[in-house]
Amino acid sequence: MSEAARVVLDEYEAGELAVQYDDREPQEVIAWALETFGRRVAISTSLDADPMAILDMAWRIDPRVRVFTIDTLRLPKESYDFIDTIEKHYGIAIETLRPDALEVAAMTGKHGPDLFRNAVPLRLLCCDVRKIRPLQRILPDLDAWITGLRRDQWASRSNIRKIELDHDHGGLVKVNPLADWMEDEVWDYIRANDVPVHPLHAKGYRSIGCDPCTRAVAPGEDPRSGRWWWESNAPKECGMHCAIETGGFEHELEVIVDAADDVRAALEATKP
Repeated sequence: MSEAARVVLDEYEAGELAVQYDDREPQEVIAWALETFGRRVAISTSLDADPMAILDMAWRIDPRVRVFTIDTLRLPKESYDFIDTIEKHYGIAIETLRPDALEVAAMTGKHGPDLFRNAVPLRLLCCDVRKIRPLQRILPDLDAWITGLRRDQWASRSNIRKIELDHDHGGLVKVNPLADWMEDEVWDYIRANDVPVHPLHAKGYRSIGCDPCTRAVAPGEDPRSGRWWWESNAPKECGMHCAIETGGFEHELEVIVDAADDVRAALEATKP
């Protein structure tokens, strides 16, 4: 496939593919994505178990697979060390995206370095500056991106398809190979294939994120309960996979609608 070629799917084509691949194994979905989009598809990894399983599957299909992660500049030390581990294990270079220093300085100068603890809109603002804006710099250069989303992770993810259009990010193709997997299936694959595991998982972390916003959870607790645990009835989402104005947060929708205007105003205030 020519590096200059762009692949764009319309709603009908994406819908047909979603039906065709709904009962396929993740490796088949990944193989389709790599064959269809070539170097214009990349895996997004949070360094969590789900994207690590996907990275391993993709690497076995094509060792040149592109992988990117977002360094919010507030990650735990274990995450930075784990990036090195991944690169050495697979012989790849992970594309690392970082927030704009001036935007971060404007935000923290106005609201403080730990603004995310003060109000849901400020936490969403922090996620936007540190995660969403860096993401928006790479996605326009891609025709598709591959994520580790599963339907059982959270209410806002219950209707995802293995192949869909990402209207929150310009209509490019979003591929979710593990959409119908359960958490135990992910860990079965990881153990069977000696996939590198983030060291915080051994300390009770069920989800990997920023250092001040993620903690270990007790056995039996919801995995997402370790994210932004101080908030009440707020979304366990940062906005990467579910835009705050349009996302299907269901029982959290009222919080999101109320916060949306505040977040937009705060975003304007952070512009240098």
